[in-house]
Amino acid sequence: MVKEDDHMGSPVGMVLGMEGADSITTPDQLQEWYDGGLRLISLSHYGVSRYSHGTGTGTEGGLVGNAKQLLQEMDSLNMILDVSHTSDESVRQELEIFEGPVIATHQNCRAITPGERQFPDHQIKSVIERGGVIGHSMDTYMLWSKEIDWSNIPPARPFPKDEVTLDNYVDHIDYVCQLAGNSLHAAIGGDTDGQGGMIGAPYEIDTVADYQKIVQLLEQRGYQNEDIENIMYKNLGRGSLNYIYQVKLEGQNVR
Repeated sequence: MVKEDDHMGSPVGMVLGMEGADSITTPDQLQEWYDGGLRLISLSHYGVSRYSHGTGTGTEGGLVGNAKQLLQEMDSLNMILDVSHTSDESVRQELEIFEGPVIATHQNCRAITPGERQFPDHQIKSVIERGGVIGHSMDTYMLWSKEIDWSNIPPARPFPKDEVTLDNYVDHIDYVCQLAGNSLHAAIGGDTDGQGGMIGAPYEIDTVADYQKIVQLLEQRGYQNEDIENIMYKNLGRGSLNYIYQVKLEGQNVR
């Protein structure tokens, strides 16, 4: 395991991920992508991808094409599987095949916000059981708890900002923490580069600097400093450091 303070003072970096694996035309190309820096993949985005049913296809469609081979190749390279934007059945099949680290980079809770784009409880628990992390999206349509009439809603701006607040957002974080019984599996998965940018985020969010406002809301709900640090950055950082890089621990390579 990577110690919490091992990265202190290190340069700021990023993890290169791919949202929807269509660009990987065959699994045997994955090594080339890995050599180019790719470390995290979701098999689908919207619609049916080369490997999986994604958002907008319902919940029953599963993996397609050479998905099994791609997942096995990801395993061999110690890559991370992102189960965001993936149908319920596809997620179930992915977790049966893939043995490596799992994350949902931008996903919310169906129990709070209806719709296939969110996770049902059993999938949240599946990610938790795998030691994974769920990064929560700020897209307003993923935070709304009311029945939606989509007929007159522009796709880039599902709701006025003043109708969705960060309290709605923290509801999803808290829900995952309650299911897990701890604060080790929830994280910030903003997605404020999508869905209309900041226009499609809660009204308190004008720039990413406003993410800091989440801290006070968590404090108001009784979360302690350690819990808040886990949610705000440690959970995602811990997962990235432990699984992407090989480290030495007691003379052994740990992946």
